[in-house]
Parts: sequence; C-alpha cells; structure tokens
Amino acid sequence: MEKKNIATRRAHCLVLAYPAYGHINPMLQLSKVLLREGVRVTFVTTIFYANIVQKVPPPITLETISDGFDEVGYTGAASHKEYTEKFCEVGSLTFAELLEKHGRSEDDRVDCVIYDSFFPWALDVAKRFEIVSAAYLTQNMTVNSIYYHAQMGKLQVPLKQDEISLPTLPKLQPQDLPTFFLTYEKQPFLLPFLLDQFSNINKADWILCNTLYDMDKEIVDGFKEIWPKFRCIGPNIPSFFLDEQYEDDQDYGVTELKRDECIEWLDDKPKDSVVYVSFGSIASFEKEQMEEIACCLKECSHYFLWVVRKSEEANLPKGFEKKTEKGFVVTWCSQLKVLAHEAIGCFVTHCGWNSTLETLCLGVPTIAIPFWSDQSTNAKLMEDVWKMGIRAPFDEKKVVRREALKHCIREIMENEKGNELKNNANQWRTLAVKAVKSGGSSHKSILEFVNSFFH
Repeated sequence: MEKKNIATRRAHCLVLAYPAYGHINPMLQLSKVLLREGVRVTFVTTIFYANIVQKVPPPITLETISDGFDEVGYTGAASHKEYTEKFCEVGSLTFAELLEKHGRSEDDRVDCVIYDSFFPWALDVAKRFEIVSAAYLTQNMTVNSIYYHAQMGKLQVPLKQDEISLPTLPKLQPQDLPTFFLTYEKQPFLLPFLLDQFSNINKADWILCNTLYDMDKEIVDGFKEIWPKFRCIGPNIPSFFLDEQYEDDQDYGVTELKRDECIEWLDDKPKDSVVYVSFGSIASFEKEQMEEIACCLKECSHYFLWVVRKSEEANLPKGFEKKTEKGFVVTWCSQLKVLAHEAIGCFVTHCGWNSTLETLCLGVPTIAIPFWSDQSTNAKLMEDVWKMGIRAPFDEKKVVRREALKHCIREIMENEKGNELKNNANQWRTLAVKAVKSGGSSHKSILEFVNSFFH
C-alpha cells in the first residue's frame, strides 16, 4: 500500500513570485504549464499582494509569506532599500516556516522551489531544506547578460565608455543599458539589487528564463557553458493567444474579468486601422509627456485606443475627450485580446518585457517609448535586432514630442516600413508558437525539468 502512495504522489512545486504584475503574471502562466504536465503547484506571494490578487486559477493553491509590510506593501517603506532589506529578513523567516509546514507531511512536502531571481535569499532557504531549486528569470537574456557581467565586474559604474562591448551582445550605447546604470549616483541601491540576482545563482539546480531560444541563441549557448541546467521555457503567455491548445486559457488569471468595452469599440474599426497605446502598470509619465502624446493622437489621422490608469488621468490635457468615434481612452483593457484584434495596426509601448513578449507573440509592430529599468534595452533590441519596431526619438528634456511620435505612427501605419516590421513580427510569432508546441524547444525544456522530479 505504501509503495502505491509513493508511485501515485504528484510532484509538488512551490512557485515564489515577486509582488508585481510583471513578475506574477508570467510565473502564474508557468504554473499552469506545470499543472498540465501533472505537477501540483503552490503559488506564493506576499500577504499584502495576495489580498490584491485574491484568487489564482484552480487547482493552483495560493499561500503567502510576509515582506514585513503586510498592511501597506511596498509603499509602507521609506525607500526601496528599506523594503528589500526588510523583505529579505522577514521573507526568509516566513518562507522557511512555510517550507517547514509543508515538510511535516509526506504528501505535502515540496519537491522543488521555483523562485523569482529577485529573491536570491529564497535559494539559500530552499538549500537549507535540501529542496531542488530553480531560479526564474523574468527579463530577457540580453538584460540578464548585462547584469551578470556587471556582477562579475566586467561592467562598472559610473560608466566611462561611450560604447559597451560584452560577449555575444550587440554593441550598446549607454542609453541602451537598463536605466539603473545611468541613475546609479541618484539611486545607488537599485543597481546592486538587480545584480544580486546573480550573486548565488550558480548554486541553483536549474535556471529557467521567460524567453525562447530562437531569440537569444548565442547568449543562451554561452550561458549553458557556465550553467549546464539553463533552459528557455517561454514565452509564458496564455495558450489561447499562442499555441491555441487550451481555449479556456485566455488570461493570466489574477485580474477580475470585466466587460471589455474597448473590444466592442474595436469591432467596428477597419483592419490595421487603430493605434493602441499603453505603458503598463508602473510607468508614470510627467504631464508634459502625456500632453504631447494626447495632442499627437488627437491630431494624427488614425483611430486610437489609449490605456490611461486612473492615477494618471489628471495628467491628460484639460477637456481631452475620452470617447469619440476616432479615439477611446480607458483605464483598463485585456491587453492580449486587444493586441490579437485585427483592427490594431501598431502598439505604442513602454517595452516592458511582458508587453514585448505579448506583442511579439501576436505579430504587432511597435513604437517604443521606454520609461525605466530594462525597457530601454528591450527597445534597442526591438528596433535593431528583432526589427519589429521603431524607437521614438526624444529631445534634450527626454520628452517624445508630438511631431516625432506622429512620424513614427505614419511610418508604421502608412508606409512600406510598416509592412516590413509586421512581416518580421509575424516571423517571431511563428517561432514563439513553434517553441511552446509539442516538440518545440521550450516544451522540451519543460518536460526535461518536470521529468527530473521523478528520477
């Protein structure tokens, strides 16, 4: 009888995500992929964030640890440094308690911890319990490579060079690097926080990255020599919009489904006629930049759908109409459904990695207006390496002016350049679908990872 229990027991994976949608969404998607391969999944985030999320897709179990700011989350800390240090201290303790709780029962014990690489301390805790551990990298391999080389001392701040050359990467200008290299003197803690991902990663049993091998072949091959168990397992976006194998998998599963007015508005617009504008859940532009974007959209001849979070609405020009025949300003939309809509002709984006993967997987050409963090690097890759977008030029005040943005929109919506970018985007879409389908590179990596639990 006991042998039967051992044979039928499902492998139990605990997935620990950083409390931000850009991290939670892809890690939830990975959790769904693991479920389909027969793995039991417990999804873990902070007490504060779990109260926002409230639910995860069944049969995933939601559990929590503390960041030390259970009532208020990140905003309760005086600085990012204070938040991170407190999180490391309290998070390590409460994560250990969680693993200990699960370890009391043979049926409940954790076989593997997949931890967000922003939590290097989670690896140390898992190793204390002798649990197999996998780091999950939420950014692309060019960005990861830049941080890794900086951690190894091959790129130092303050930057002294005008051009950066690192193994297997394209030549980069300082403005192509993640912004923390340029803001180091004003915000000295942020860069070390990002570099710390790689401080102990060599102790991880596996390193998983939310990308596809075809996007970063040379970089991935180079890292496999350092970390033999490095695997690309992405793109981690809902199946309905990628390989279409699971029709009910149409969103990440953490946002309440709302009636999507903007889809109804798009339905009566011609194919490739609408400019979609969205800058994610964090980017917050100054009033001057918002006014330039608003005036551009009002003055240009194309339909537009613009997502402006409630907290940003005050930065819209006075009297700017939110719904007309030509334009629609909303506070929320299902981005995947919008990008998949045939009326969308281009996407004006901040180039966060999740938005970048989504637009790539849905074959939509982009106009990049990066805000911070890895977005400037993603914009560089989008324009010069993957060749599926244009980076909007900014002036000496770092503002993208209305005429500059109008020019970019015309390039994609009216000129041959747009067809060229769309064709390239569709080629990337084909490769992404192939990677996650049965026999594809990412699917094979997932199977290899899952099968390792049973040997």
